[in-house]
Amino acid sequence: MTQQSGDGFGPDLADVFGPAHSDGGPELVQLLTPEGERVHHPEFDLDFSAEELRGFYRDMVLTRRLDVEATALQRHGELGIWAQLLGQEAAQIGAGRALRPQDHVFPTYREHGVAWCRGIDPLQLLGLFRGVDHGSWDPEERHFGLYTIVIGAQCLHAVGYAMGMQRDGDVGTGDPGRDAAVLAHFGDGASSQGDVNESFIFAASYNAPVVFFCQNNQWAISEPIERQSRIPLYQRALGFGFPGIRVDGNDVLATYAVTRAALQRARDGQGPTFVEAYTYRMGAHTTTDDPTRYRLSDDVERWKLRDPIARVEVYLKRNGLVDEAFLEAVADEADQLGATLREGCKALPDPAPLSMFEHVYAEMTEELAAQRDGFAEYLSTFEGERA
Repeated sequence: MTQQSGDGFGPDLADVFGPAHSDGGPELVQLLTPEGERVHHPEFDLDFSAEELRGFYRDMVLTRRLDVEATALQRHGELGIWAQLLGQEAAQIGAGRALRPQDHVFPTYREHGVAWCRGIDPLQLLGLFRGVDHGSWDPEERHFGLYTIVIGAQCLHAVGYAMGMQRDGDVGTGDPGRDAAVLAHFGDGASSQGDVNESFIFAASYNAPVVFFCQNNQWAISEPIERQSRIPLYQRALGFGFPGIRVDGNDVLATYAVTRAALQRARDGQGPTFVEAYTYRMGAHTTTDDPTRYRLSDDVERWKLRDPIARVEVYLKRNGLVDEAFLEAVADEADQLGATLREGCKALPDPAPLSMFEHVYAEMTEELAAQRDGFAEYLSTFEGERA
């Protein structure tokens, strides 16, 4: 995969900025149209191999199946709640595949596709929403933080971690195996939070190697983006002193290219970037939400025509890069994943009651130990109760 032109963050930033439009605007970086036509961009054009394109397709299909199965499991009472990503697969897979192994990700609670790219077992995600663990993967081993429910808090964590990378000498060395960056995910609703804006200030002030990746799915639960910002979100970055860019979040190729360039800029020591992935939440905010109460079905139908998976499939077929055997194999793999998730979710063990004391602090405090012992004594009054 080779980049055809500059990194897109030179002095001519005005070339990629422009007035906002309902379809994303002329400033939208796009490499694959909703009709599956390959187009080119002067700053972010890349050559993709057939294998890479097929990989993007497979990732998105399997991520969507994870989302569909998890939603069904919640409806059957197996999960307490589920945060859907339907329609946002390209934004997540494009960003996730742009990462290097040493980069670190700080997610919200919807980054199932990025988790997939980082090798997180989907059953570990289901365990969170089933309420049987707090996240059973090692954030340092996977370079993928735990899901964050407090809206926007992860952006401050991301900037602090990025500043630590600077002080450890892991930025701007010129060694591609060492230089690292941080990718912080949040939504358009979170962009209104104080924590997010504070993180922008710190990142700009300390030139932190962080990419702020905003999935603008246009709805902060039931609040439309028009009531949150008077300007396109990516343009806010200029007020903090670093570049921002808007990409077609339903275009996995463009999302990959833009995120790749932004992460490299951060690794090189050139500081933060704001990437706004302009997409649409085709499902509900979570399984407790009823989007029919606040948005028009016509809007949903219009965005279905921009489906991120369909456009890649059309391109692959039109250019003879896949055959029916490949498509059937991916579909079969999705079916196998679905069966694994259904069976595995129901088999997830409930945690031992006393285990909740194990991860409060790195070292057990006297007060916490006293609470644990008191709770253990209480449990002992119930015959057969597990400690």
